[in-house]
Amino acid sequence: MGKRTRVMAGAIATLLFMGVLIPASRAGRLDVESKEQVVRYLLATVRAFRTVYVKDIEEHVRKGGVYPKEQWAQDAHAIMLPFQFVKLAAAELKGAAKDVEVGVISLTPIYASNFPQTEAEVAALKAMMEHPAQTLVTFTDGAQFKGLAADFAIEQACADCHNRHPTSTKRDFKQGDLMGAVVVRLKK
Repeated sequence: MGKRTRVMAGAIATLLFMGVLIPASRAGRLDVESKEQVVRYLLATVRAFRTVYVKDIEEHVRKGGVYPKEQWAQDAHAIMLPFQFVKLAAAELKGAAKDVEVGVISLTPIYASNFPQTEAEVAALKAMMEHPAQTLVTFTDGAQFKGLAADFAIEQACADCHNRHPTSTKRDFKQGDLMGAVVVRLKK
């Protein structure tokens, strides 16, 4: 599947999700199995978009001298970092679907806002870190149904950025390392 086809397929699937599943969730028509399916779908979509962003967009613009930077908005020759892309997209989603929250979490985040929010999230992330082959976890946590999808350093540039950041508490990441997780929180 080509790059444009992957992006278009993801966009169409996301629109279908928002148009069909979110209203059903608001009406209380989703059972636990359906909520798990919604969470798994959202995680797969977010991971796919993030991977395309890193492998296709970032790599393409680097050839033209444009690089991802934390302060990208102040630099005409920069683009946002992958986590910023996920956070901005999550804010757009939150505006359309108030019962869904998407984010990134880590046990060693650069920003305090990316720590897990509950003990259940900490436990799920620790279990994932101990068994990195387990790339997806779903669970009920209070009034929310949640899912975590493993977030690996897709490229060495991802690891290097974390290793160099002044507020980073871990400085030995390498490409392929599990750095944290994408999280989806769906209200029951």
